[in-house]
Amino acid sequence: MTMTKDEPDDLPSRDQAKEFYAKYEPKEILGKGISSTVRRVVEKTTGQEFAVKIIDISGEKGESSQVEQTKKDTYREIRILRMCGGHPNIIELHDVFETPTFIFLVFEICKKGELFDYLTSVVSLSEKRTRIFMRQLLEAVDFIHSKNIVHRDLKPENILLDDNLNIKVSDFGFATVVEPGEELVELCGTPGYLAPEVLAHSMYENVSGYGKEVDMWACGVIMYTLLCGAPPFWNRRQMMMLRAIMNADYTFNSPEWDDISEPPKNLIQKLLIVNPQQRLTAKEALSHPFFHNQEAKSYDEYIKYCRHSIIESTIRMMKFIDEKKFDARRKFRAGVFCVVFYLRLNFCYKHPPPISVETVRNNPYGIKVLRKVIDTCAFGMYKHWVKRVDNQNRAALFEHTLREDWKHSLMTLDGVVA
Repeated sequence: MTMTKDEPDDLPSRDQAKEFYAKYEPKEILGKGISSTVRRVVEKTTGQEFAVKIIDISGEKGESSQVEQTKKDTYREIRILRMCGGHPNIIELHDVFETPTFIFLVFEICKKGELFDYLTSVVSLSEKRTRIFMRQLLEAVDFIHSKNIVHRDLKPENILLDDNLNIKVSDFGFATVVEPGEELVELCGTPGYLAPEVLAHSMYENVSGYGKEVDMWACGVIMYTLLCGAPPFWNRRQMMMLRAIMNADYTFNSPEWDDISEPPKNLIQKLLIVNPQQRLTAKEALSHPFFHNQEAKSYDEYIKYCRHSIIESTIRMMKFIDEKKFDARRKFRAGVFCVVFYLRLNFCYKHPPPISVETVRNNPYGIKVLRKVIDTCAFGMYKHWVKRVDNQNRAALFEHTLREDWKHSLMTLDGVVA
């Protein structure tokens, strides 16, 4: 393997990991963590590609106690991954190698990367695509919960996409097995996705622990994020964000949520409930009308439905005419009307009416196409979710007039300076 000058040769020596090198050929780096590196590898006998997570347990990057904890966490992750093996929406652990200084975890490779990166590129997802992703995620969560496993760190960064855009839940570093009736007490996870009961236990005394329900809260946060392109709880001041989580203080803001139907909003509301006992389980969420409501059709499905209805109506009309009296002219005219109607309907769907200059000038963020462009630019500029600070959203970044509170602040400042 050829190493470039910019890429440090941080691979374990071949003498230390003979078994690993005998079976796999390491390639480029896919990602890095504090004590681990992920690389693409190729299995020598089959030519099949995998991803290997190389975990440093040498003690050079931390104290001995931290090293022991890293080893303990890694062994727990391996055990849990093997318990979850075979599920189509959970990352598959293919191989494990261990040396005195490194542990190698060989996973199936997901070339489409993280769901977070995919979401960044498209800004927000349609209800149809969200339905597909959320069904797969909830099926994976239902599977791990059936084995009494709690993931505790579900977020778009820990969900990978394969070549067919199927999700793979990954990173079980915080996952643990909980016995029936047992309550977890550790504060772990990512701030924006922490459930209220996790925060409550860490902030107050005499508060009970938490269980599997924390994963369902995270699913609600993920679903909200997929549909509108930003998380429900975000603030530059972390204490403000945690306070919003504790109170489930979120809103379906306009214009991002104007085009979203009621079923997905209702499902989110039933997942983002402060009381974990009232929160839907994964199995209950999969039975929600959002996944089964026939009225929740995408535009493509609606066009197919209209096409099918028009064809059926035409056939019935032809049969009706035949039963009465055959009239070639009337029959031909009825067929032409049906064809013209379908062509016009299809044209209106593919060629929506033009947007007026006045609308673009006054409210560019209210136009869905422009909103995606604006959001993409905002994310590329700030490298984080620019969404909610009190009543501020991404649209505020592009407003042409000063907000009233800004005017007041400027006037106050001007008076002080004078």
